[in-house]
Amino acid sequence: MSDIKTVSQTHIITADCPSQPGTVDVVTRFLFEQGFYINEIHSFDDTDEKRFFIRIEFRPDSAMSFDRETFCSEFEQRASEFDMQWQLASRPKKSKVVIMVSKHDHCLNDLLYRYRTGDLDIEIPAIISNHPDLEDLAKWHGIPYYHLPISKETKVEQEAKVWQIIQSCEADLVVLARYMQVLSSDMCKKLAGRAINIHHSLLPGFKGARPYYQAYDRGIKLVGATAHYVSDDLDEGPIISQGVETVDHGYYPKDLAAKGRDIECLTLSRAVRCHIEHRIFLHGKKTVVFSK
Repeated sequence: MSDIKTVSQTHIITADCPSQPGTVDVVTRFLFEQGFYINEIHSFDDTDEKRFFIRIEFRPDSAMSFDRETFCSEFEQRASEFDMQWQLASRPKKSKVVIMVSKHDHCLNDLLYRYRTGDLDIEIPAIISNHPDLEDLAKWHGIPYYHLPISKETKVEQEAKVWQIIQSCEADLVVLARYMQVLSSDMCKKLAGRAINIHHSLLPGFKGARPYYQAYDRGIKLVGATAHYVSDDLDEGPIISQGVETVDHGYYPKDLAAKGRDIECLTLSRAVRCHIEHRIFLHGKKTVVFSK
């Protein structure tokens, strides 16, 4: 049976292919011929890698049926001529986001607020933590909370339970909202391209314990945060979003940490938004991100 629906939906097509003439036209002309109206369009041609990227958000130009199966079949005929890799998504369709967290609650609180108010159009089927501290917060939002302690000896078993929850929730995205554990290589591979992490970005870099105290001792002038896809290289996955603000000599360690928390929240939510709105292309070790 054909999947035909008359709904007030918008649709998003994302595609990339080798750079060549006609790449914009093949998508826009097809949408025009099918009677669609383009709400938003972004494209980028990587002249170094000779790779073209495009994202188009579109809707029916009138009260018309959208036959997804026919659309995909007919567009594939055009796209294949350009060796184009493409995906089609429809809105409104809420992404299922599983959040992992330890004890720091600022990023979790921010995401829950945006979820509760509808600012982020997502579902949160589960919150996973290696500590029990934030269970009441999850319960207040009516979200299942899974306390899964972890140690060096139980890491494999704990990650197996985490993976089971992620699969049972049919999660589209996993967000490490200050989850203070290093994921195993196996877990990183399973979550490739659909797990986002957040961490502070201080210039120069300060690693290890009490980074803001180290930064204060050096008279730091910039505080920031980086959101990136999880990879097997710790904190070195493809970068999605970064935020930075200037500080001065009047910022004591607690002030630097507070500023850092604010930037982390904004940077992480921006990265999550870009992912759920299909604005990100993985491009080798980096990303192409079409922000609003």
